[in-house]
Amino acid sequence: MRASFPLALALTGTAAAAALPKIPFVASSDVITLSNTNTAVVVARQSAAKACFVIGSTTLPAEVADVAASLASNVTCSSSKTTISGVPDVTSGSTTFSSVDFSQSSQTPLQFALSKFATASPLASTDLQTFQDQLNVYEATEAGIRSVGGSLAIKVPKFFLEMQVSRIQTAQGNPPTAAGLQVDHLRDKVLKNAPKEAQDLLDQVTQLATQLS
Repeated sequence: MRASFPLALALTGTAAAAALPKIPFVASSDVITLSNTNTAVVVARQSAAKACFVIGSTTLPAEVADVAASLASNVTCSSSKTTISGVPDVTSGSTTFSSVDFSQSSQTPLQFALSKFATASPLASTDLQTFQDQLNVYEATEAGIRSVGGSLAIKVPKFFLEMQVSRIQTAQGNPPTAAGLQVDHLRDKVLKNAPKEAQDLLDQVTQLATQLS
């Protein structure tokens, strides 16, 4: 009986080993990426870095990088003229940033935006493409400024232009569907970024947001 005990142990060990699960071989092609979002952000930032107006090395916020990447093939840069923070003067369609540059005006950013980017009456008759081109050059210049860590006073007229584009689209029967592009959301963006502007100017923005026809 004692002589058979080691044999029983040996058999038990062998059976246990056979019962253990086998670890499969995993090829690199079988590995699942944990986060597609992170990958998308990296790709967007790399694409934005190729845009002619992104001149610095400061990492862009994901949202700004996405916009910059989408504008890279639609916006051209001057090889001889720069504007805010050394960013090349950019052009989209018929609009060049230097022709609508708020920083060259004696007005405050919101004063300038209200006077320069006024819509037609009725609102639906406004030339949407002109406003979109103006927004494009503002967004491109903002991305360039951010890439060198410059002042972001440009956000006030940029958000105002976004609101105007949204108002025009709504009046023309094609309201934006994304929450971030709704008129009320963009109104709040303008007001939030313009805390030092006069109250009557802020009131004008609030009033415009209610006029969608």
